[in-house]
Amino acid sequence: MDSITQAVLGASVQGALLGRWQGRKALLYGAALATLPDLDVVIDYGDAVGNMTYHRGFSHSLFVLSGLALLLTWLIRRYRPHPGYSDRRLLLTLWLVLITHPLLDAFTSYGTQLFWPLMPTPTAWSSLFIIDPLYTLPLIAAVVISLFTGLRENSWRIPSVALAVSTLYIGFSMAGKFMAEQRVEAELARQGIQAEQLFVTPTPLNTLLWRVIVLDGEHYHEALVGWLDAAPPQLQRLPRGIELREQLLDSPKHQRLAWFSNGVLRYDQIGDRLIVTDLRLGMTGFHPFRFDFARLQDGQWQVHEHVDRLPFERGEPAHLALLLKRIWQPDLDIPLLAWAAELEKPLLTETRSH
Repeated sequence: MDSITQAVLGASVQGALLGRWQGRKALLYGAALATLPDLDVVIDYGDAVGNMTYHRGFSHSLFVLSGLALLLTWLIRRYRPHPGYSDRRLLLTLWLVLITHPLLDAFTSYGTQLFWPLMPTPTAWSSLFIIDPLYTLPLIAAVVISLFTGLRENSWRIPSVALAVSTLYIGFSMAGKFMAEQRVEAELARQGIQAEQLFVTPTPLNTLLWRVIVLDGEHYHEALVGWLDAAPPQLQRLPRGIELREQLLDSPKHQRLAWFSNGVLRYDQIGDRLIVTDLRLGMTGFHPFRFDFARLQDGQWQVHEHVDRLPFERGEPAHLALLLKRIWQPDLDIPLLAWAAELEKPLLTETRSH
């Protein structure tokens, strides 16, 4: 999730558990500690694939953060003891502030390595968009109110209420994901399509309209599913380009990207470049993680040792407005095929020479 959401989540957790003793300082301490795991973004892992797939790694590990919570508890009790609350309450607070960060991240589509140094496919429950105002606003309101009240007397309960509301919203998002998945599976069964894999994720800024990706051999399908839909989902068939994947089977960079994304990738030849797109993130045709993996030279693909990321095409505000309108108008036609065609356009800028 975005940094503001992580900060107000940490502030709310610490405010709820230690606010009656620490007052407004609990909000500051919680916000600072909750953003700590994202400091791994300052590490350069060598190229774009490394920077993407090592982010949310060791710094988001439940094992590492649990150990950090124990260490911080020992240091605070040794050098800044407070008689008002127990060691157990302090440890619980610090632990929750730290681990709620990666757990919340795991509800997005990106992928979070909760069990590092173990190497299962990164967790992506994908029920929340990376920015979701309906999740964040209750926490922001609680932090603002608490700054005025100082978390004294019974006002420390305000962050607790906000945390309950935001947690219920996560439950609603999971219900939406399940709804979209069930409707698409029913349509796949009706059409006799044997899907390799389904990936369900919310469209930007909401949990009312869902984007479903269906991997199906040499193709994939995309569909939009909303809570208000009465008609079956319309599956739009798109080329996956997996014949180009054969050129990258020996590439450790590609192997790591395929592991990180669980294989939800698309391959395109654009001019003399082999471009790999992570389809999970963004919206149809506009994806933040696209990589220049190889170049065609003398009829042979030369895989780059250093992989660059293409400039991020966000799409026009009109695309987002149309998606938000689709929530309330299920019959509205969304030109997914036209949007996806953006992935085949010539590159606007050359990536760095290799």
